[in-house]
Amino acid sequence: MNIDEFMQGYKAAWEQRDESMFAALFLPDGQYHNTPFQVQRGSAQLAEYWKRVKLQEDVHVAFEVLASTGSSGIAHWHVTYQVASEELFEIWVKSTGTSLPVRKPGDPLPRMVLDGVLQATFSGGLCSEAHIWWHSMPQPA
Repeated sequence: MNIDEFMQGYKAAWEQRDESMFAALFLPDGQYHNTPFQVQRGSAQLAEYWKRVKLQEDVHVAFEVLASTGSSGIAHWHVTYQVASEELFEIWVKSTGTSLPVRKPGDPLPRMVLDGVLQATFSGGLCSEAHIWWHSMPQPA
């Protein structure tokens, strides 16, 4: 596996909202650092973390490989999705360290935009470790 193949699988796993596809990109003891301070290790933690994408709808992922070697790579990714639950919206708010944007009861949940960079290393045909750095915000109307 190389960075382009990994990102194709990452895109498919996200757009199909499939935690098994996501975990299958990694070695059995693979690591995914979804922030600089959090890491999911091993297939069970990877799949459990990825289940949150089931709270997203109409997901669109684009990426560009920025650098690639035989055993590592870097890609820029961009995602838009419709928040499908209040639970996901509150997860997002807590992850940003901000308070809830002003919303009236009954207001629709926002469409989100995420932009980030992923760095991954590969071994034995799978990802051994991936780090992402990202930012998100509601998509402007």
